[in-house]
Amino acid sequence: MISETIQKQRDFFLTQRSKDISFRKKALKRLQKEIIAQEDAICDALYADFKKPRFETMATETQLVLAEIKQALKHIDLWSRPQKVTGTLSNWPSSDYIYKEPYGTVLIIAPWNYPFQLAIAPLVGAIASGNTAVIKPSELTVNTSKIVSGIIKTVFYPGHVTVVEGGVEISRQLLLQQWDYIFFTGSAKVGQIVYESAAKYLTPVTLELGGKNPCIVDASATVKLTAKRIVWGKFLNAGQTCLAPDYVLVHKKIKDKLVAMLKKYIILSYGESIEKSPDFARMVGPHHYQRLKSMLEGEKILFGGQSNDRDNYISPTLIDQPKMDSKLMEGEIFGPILPIISYETEEELDRYLMHYGKPLATYVFSNTKSFQRKMVKKYSFGGGAINDTVIQIANKKLPFGGVGQSGLGAYHGKASFDLFSHQKAIIKKANWLDAPLRYPPYNLPFWFIKKIKYLF
Repeated sequence: MISETIQKQRDFFLTQRSKDISFRKKALKRLQKEIIAQEDAICDALYADFKKPRFETMATETQLVLAEIKQALKHIDLWSRPQKVTGTLSNWPSSDYIYKEPYGTVLIIAPWNYPFQLAIAPLVGAIASGNTAVIKPSELTVNTSKIVSGIIKTVFYPGHVTVVEGGVEISRQLLLQQWDYIFFTGSAKVGQIVYESAAKYLTPVTLELGGKNPCIVDASATVKLTAKRIVWGKFLNAGQTCLAPDYVLVHKKIKDKLVAMLKKYIILSYGESIEKSPDFARMVGPHHYQRLKSMLEGEKILFGGQSNDRDNYISPTLIDQPKMDSKLMEGEIFGPILPIISYETEEELDRYLMHYGKPLATYVFSNTKSFQRKMVKKYSFGGGAINDTVIQIANKKLPFGGVGQSGLGAYHGKASFDLFSHQKAIIKKANWLDAPLRYPPYNLPFWFIKKIKYLF
């Protein structure tokens, strides 16, 4: 069945229809119209899967995708044009161009934490670039998977875009196939499996992974606003966000003030009885819930720590000074648990920031410009923000992606179009002049050959 699905995709691509600009625009407009029509149903599906608040679904799923579509429709003509580049003297007279060419048939494997956005946002780039696509939604969010499948069936021809639902075995079978491009969002562990599968056919890949995103708060930071923005970025989607702050490194001078403000803004955001708040999501399933719950064992809890096995609920929780080799600090937390660690010197910062490799995001809270610059220049990470969290994803002019262990490749806006496009170099050489210097027999002196480099 899977091989037949892929063959239909390849056959459709060979018709050249997906390359036609007007065809791409019509497909994106239909997708746009259907998402708007189904927005309430999408919100209901995400609430059914893990009680994601309607506001968060609209802000971080549907409206973000609609913004991607709007930008693609606005700029697709410009992005698709051959790009003229300056020629070299050695090739004169010629006209030199970069043509944007779709790869072919793309596999998009989506995760469970933002199950609508992370299935459809990369699809927008794939379709805008002229590819056909197969989407594999997460089996952990069955209601969202169902509605994604329904939208795709309504909007696209089966050979153009299709959805394959199922669990781990279906993913394994998909990865055994040959693709022209693979786009994966998920854990680093599964990302390695995807990369190994792609290597068999030398398939290009994008890996959107994660990491232990640090949040650095120096002594000059505005504590009240810092706490407010950390609480928002960390507990959005109940901490199940690849861009969320994973732990806080705060200067010893202001640690107590920051902790007090973090507690204050958690309560202001979700109320005294957080479990009853309509604005706080749940863990996606029992396995993820139990993993997070086990991380709290033996830790000093400054705030929160409540849980409910029947509802996969873990409250926003602050942990004091966990050890680097603790279960909490050995990998990405990916939940509503926030370690608070104090530091005094930049050497202490180095100890943590160098230990955990290259994260997807880093956040710096400081009113000292030299410190801001030093943190951005010294450490390698996918992207980030100064004096805020998570907001870098909102600007479609900024590429979104990781580096090293946190990912490979970047997308959003024009970066998505470029990601799913092969850049084909073409030189159109004139026939009215043909310099004999490059042809044998080679009679030029060696000193002249060494000078030729200045002609390139």
